[in-house]
Amino acid sequence: MLTATVPDDDLLHRLDDLAAAHADDLRLVRWDLSGPLDAATAREVELVVVPHYFVRPGGFDVLRSLPRLRYVQLPSAGYEHARPHLPPGVVLCNGRGVHDAGTAELAVGLTLALQRDLPRAVRAMGEGRWDNPVGPSLADRRVLVVGQGSVGRAIVARFRPFEVELVRVARTARDDADGRVHGVDELPDLLPDADVVVLAIPLDRTSYHLIDAPALARMKDGALLVNVARGKVVDGDALLAELTAGRLRAALDVTDPEPLPADHPLWHAPNVLVTAHQGGNTDAMFPRVAALVRRQLTALLAGEPLANEVART
Repeated sequence: MLTATVPDDDLLHRLDDLAAAHADDLRLVRWDLSGPLDAATAREVELVVVPHYFVRPGGFDVLRSLPRLRYVQLPSAGYEHARPHLPPGVVLCNGRGVHDAGTAELAVGLTLALQRDLPRAVRAMGEGRWDNPVGPSLADRRVLVVGQGSVGRAIVARFRPFEVELVRVARTARDDADGRVHGVDELPDLLPDADVVVLAIPLDRTSYHLIDAPALARMKDGALLVNVARGKVVDGDALLAELTAGRLRAALDVTDPEPLPADHPLWHAPNVLVTAHQGGNTDAMFPRVAALVRRQLTALLAGEPLANEVART
C-alpha cells in the first residue's frame, strides 16, 4: 500500500478516481503540513505533496516525523527553499511545467505594462484626467531572456508574435533549432544592447546577484528589467539606486526581501511596478498540479522513476 499526502480537498477530489481504481494499492491522506499527522499514518507515508506557496519558517521540520518518507513533491519550479530542510534519504521533485504558462503570461504582461506606461494611465484614471503620452513600443525592441528552462522557453514563445528581436541566454551556450543560445558568461556583452531584460533563471549560488551593480550599469538608459525568477537574482540595493536615479525601469514579480515590507522604499521608487509573486498564481495551476501528481503516483504504483527529480538528500 502506497500512502501519500495531498495538501487540500481540491487536489484530493481531483485524484478520487485514481484512488478508487487502486483502492488496494493507494491511500491518499489530506495533510497541509500545518501540524503532525497521527502516529499510525505518519509511520506509513512515503510521498508528501507540499502546499502551494509553502514558505512557513520551520515548516518542513515536520517531515522528520515520517520514517518511511521517500519522496517530496513541490508544486513550484523553484526548490531552493525546500532542499536544505529535508530529512536524509528523500527524493525531491519540483513542479516544472505547472507554472510555465502563468509565469510567461505575467512576464509579457509586465513588459507591456511598463513599455506602454499603464501605471501612469491608472493614476490618470483615478484622477479623472485625460493623459495621452507617446511612449516606447514593444515591437522592434531587443528582448533578452535569461534562463532557458521550461519557464524561459514559455516566455520566449509568447514574445515571438510581438515583432521583437529575441536573444536567449542559458547557463551554457549552445545552438538549437531556433538558433543561438548564449551562455550566461556572455551577459556583460549582451546587456548594453538590450531594451528589455527578462529574468527566468533558477536561484542558486551561481545566480545569486547575477544582476548586480556592474550588470545594471551596463544596461542602456531607459532599459526595462523584468524579474519573474527570484528576488535574490538581483542586487536590490543596486537596482533601487538605478530606479531612484531615473535611469532604468523595472517590473518585479519577486523581490528581496519577500514579502516586501510596507515601509520598503521600492514601493515608492519611480519607474517600477511590483506584483506579489503571482506569476503562477492562476486557476490553471490546480488542474496542472493534479496532472503532475497523478503522473507521479502512477509511476510509483508501476515501479517507475518519478519525473522532475531535482535533488536527493
